[in-house]
Amino acid sequence: MERYLLTSLHHDRLLESISQRQARVGVIGLGYVGLPLAVAVARSGFPVTGFDIDPSKIVALDDGRSYIEAVTDDALGREIAAGRFHSTTDFADLAVCDVIVICVPTPLTKHRDPDLSFVEGTAHSIAAALRPGQLVVLESTTYPGTTDGIVRSILEETGLKSGEDFFIGFSPEREDPGNRAFETASIPKIVAGDGRRAATLMQHFYGAVVKTVVPVSSNATAEAVKLTENIFRAVNIALVNELKVVYEAMGIDIWEVIEAAKTKPFGYMPFYPGPGLGGHCIPIDPFYLTWKSREYELPTRFIELAGEINSAMPRHVVSRLAEALDRRQGKALSRSNVLVIGLAYKKNVPDIRESPSLRLIELIEERGGSAAFYDPHVEEIPSTREHLPLKGRRSISFDEESVRRFDAVLIATDHDGIDYQALADWATLIVDTRNVFARLGIAADQVVKA
Repeated sequence: MERYLLTSLHHDRLLESISQRQARVGVIGLGYVGLPLAVAVARSGFPVTGFDIDPSKIVALDDGRSYIEAVTDDALGREIAAGRFHSTTDFADLAVCDVIVICVPTPLTKHRDPDLSFVEGTAHSIAAALRPGQLVVLESTTYPGTTDGIVRSILEETGLKSGEDFFIGFSPEREDPGNRAFETASIPKIVAGDGRRAATLMQHFYGAVVKTVVPVSSNATAEAVKLTENIFRAVNIALVNELKVVYEAMGIDIWEVIEAAKTKPFGYMPFYPGPGLGGHCIPIDPFYLTWKSREYELPTRFIELAGEINSAMPRHVVSRLAEALDRRQGKALSRSNVLVIGLAYKKNVPDIRESPSLRLIELIEERGGSAAFYDPHVEEIPSTREHLPLKGRRSISFDEESVRRFDAVLIATDHDGIDYQALADWATLIVDTRNVFARLGIAADQVVKA
């Protein structure tokens, strides 16, 4: 009875603190997910402490400089000036946080297995500061069972118990970089908790930050929701990528087919082919379920096939590039200079995570060619785990003299801020993986679709 009363006391105090916007919120991982979330939580009235292991991020934030396009300097500055947001590398400060949200990366290993080292390391840091009456939330995308099976287990090594001393939940991140129509507060939020009390706290906390909260029955269900969203996209993109290759052989333009098909007002949703998949979610997240499914001896053939098709797209594009150079210019790729337009994985953002453009550059150079890039959003290639030799390469200047030095231009990312008419005037050969010239109505005989 005493234990029950103590648990109720922890829950009721935290619920009241959340309801009054007095709960201090700690957000761990101030990247593409964590920083927009931290600012949204601060804007809703909570005091927020941001945590990150990268000191350069803390220096920038202390100066009121945002390094994420979804967060403007003005928006960041308002929360700092109001005293609602500050950041630190000192994880000991987690002890004073009432709500702790984990927004750290969940990449894949070289063997395409889940790499949960960031989640596990963060959970151990929280455990070192854990006290009764805290709510711990995982937002990082992962396979069903991670929150309860890994994070909870690490936290309970302290002797405190989930649902009694502390509370734990899962709410998958939903961000669409570059999409101005949606921001963190306006995107419906899936929430779940380990037990009734945790679920209630999750609904009240996120309900104070976002417009719409969608509760589900368990943390594992919430984890599965996020994977399902990204698997849906990965499989459908793989389908149109495969159709692109088939229709190319038949002399049919896949882009024209999709434009016509999407006029059907029911039973069809348009997806578009490209040079490969990029971003943190779609190329990676489906393999978290593939890995987990092995535990149940169940194959995930659709997911694995989609991964194979999408992973093969950069090589297909480079083969089309080599063919175009040979047919149009009588020149081998091994003796050619190629300009890749767009390093980011999607248009109008600086995000290069898992960008197929990096692989395109590597493949061109593996075949003996030379490659450079132009991207108005990316000045320099940063350090990446998979493409470390490309670190430090800088975007060329965009002018006639620079473009004419290349034997071919490869459109990998169709940023809106690029002068495509100028490219059509300057370039002798353009390989377009995004259908941007046809979409803009720019007629150019030297454009080849890929």
